[in-house]
Amino acid sequence: MQLYAHPFSSYCQKALIALYEKDVPFDYRVVGGEDGVVDAELAALWPLKRFPVLVDEGRTLFEASIIIEYLDQRQPGAVPLIPRDPAAALEVRMLDRFFDNYVSTPQQKIVFDSMRAPADHDPYGVGEARAMLERAYEWLDERMAGRQWAVGETFSVADCAAAPFLFYADWTHPIDKRHGHVHAYRQRLLARPSFARAVDEARPFRKYFPLGAPDRD
Repeated sequence: MQLYAHPFSSYCQKALIALYEKDVPFDYRVVGGEDGVVDAELAALWPLKRFPVLVDEGRTLFEASIIIEYLDQRQPGAVPLIPRDPAAALEVRMLDRFFDNYVSTPQQKIVFDSMRAPADHDPYGVGEARAMLERAYEWLDERMAGRQWAVGETFSVADCAAAPFLFYADWTHPIDKRHGHVHAYRQRLLARPSFARAVDEARPFRKYFPLGAPDRD
């Protein structure tokens, strides 16, 4: 397997967590190198040049959730990230979409806005994004009361999504202290060896976080 990714990307970390959970060997093709070789390979595979992209046995897959689902099919092993029970699988996929759409999307809206020229800032859109994150934190705090992971006691694709998205969301729009269940969940995710490895691999790039990476985590 070849994974085209960058260590500091939240969506790449989502896929990396699954690979590390399953202990699947792969060739890590890091994009953004000065020679441009890997970037050219990525463009040839996927003209939109977004990552992560997984290549396996001549097959090219993009989007982190699809990559994880593929890994679950190809390498189910002892760590299934999508339950075999259809009802449980639906809940896991639903939470995966929650973290993608209602945590990562507004978080990235705020970050991308900060990278624009002052004349191009969108304060109304950023305000909407912050309000969305507040509602997401509140909903998640109620849900996580009494739960170990997003869908009960078993680590799943939903947690692969939650880990990097909550990690960067708290840097971007801090999670209020009143959301104690979310803070505790975020700490459990940080302590998970697969995500801890991804976080450590990304440490050299923290200086590039547009809003300024906090001196923690």
